[in-house]
Amino acid sequence: MPVAVQRTGDDVAVLTFSAPPVNLYSAALHDEFDVALGELASAPPRALIIRAEGRVVSGGVDVSLFAEQRSQESTKVLYDRMLELPNRVAGLNYPTVFAAHALTLTWAFEVAVACDIILAAPKAKFGLVERVIGLTPTMGGTQRLAARAGVGRAKEFVFTGEIYDAGTLERWNVVNRILSAGEFDAEVLAFTANLAAGPTGAFGAAKDILRHFEAGGVAEALDHTTEIAAALFETEDLHGGMKSFLEDGPGKATFQGR
Repeated sequence: MPVAVQRTGDDVAVLTFSAPPVNLYSAALHDEFDVALGELASAPPRALIIRAEGRVVSGGVDVSLFAEQRSQESTKVLYDRMLELPNRVAGLNYPTVFAAHALTLTWAFEVAVACDIILAAPKAKFGLVERVIGLTPTMGGTQRLAARAGVGRAKEFVFTGEIYDAGTLERWNVVNRILSAGEFDAEVLAFTANLAAGPTGAFGAAKDILRHFEAGGVAEALDHTTEIAAALFETEDLHGGMKSFLEDGPGKATFQGR
């Protein structure tokens, strides 16, 4: 299948997409993502990895999707549909990790910046290259890149349409970590398993607070922080974590994700 989900014993879900030869975005591929994300919604993991098979993560979008549109109205319908994919990923309430092992263009980069963490191999490269057909990114990549790197960097990235290496995007705070090439998949899994072993509800609360920050800055986030944090009182992980801390000291709690 072009998109498949596997589960590990650590309660990590690994979503892999594969549409040879270069993993272009298509309507059919998006439909497969919908099925996979529906599966995750029905049985949420404690963390998610999104990755690709093949020599590149993605070479971009099948441009025929754009060329076959015959009106502004139909074009907007297409763009609205495309935007649903990264928005669904961004809305997940557990840690999400994008694994970029190689060239990651347009839609795949826009899904990557919708994830919480981007891990890259040393040879990974990234770009929003829509300028080559006279388009601007339509799946939220511009604004999500600006949230990580600043408006000026986002403008540079989109206006030039250049390809940027992993080291540059790590310096820009877009890529979180560059991992070793030889053990990339294993290191991604180990990193994500560590997140999955944590207090899942608390991570979801942090994501909620940061969504308010992205929407309205520090003041808006502060307006919601105590309510969001207080709701964690109902979680087993908080009570178990406090009990472990008081009885055994810090760093010894085991969390169940509940």
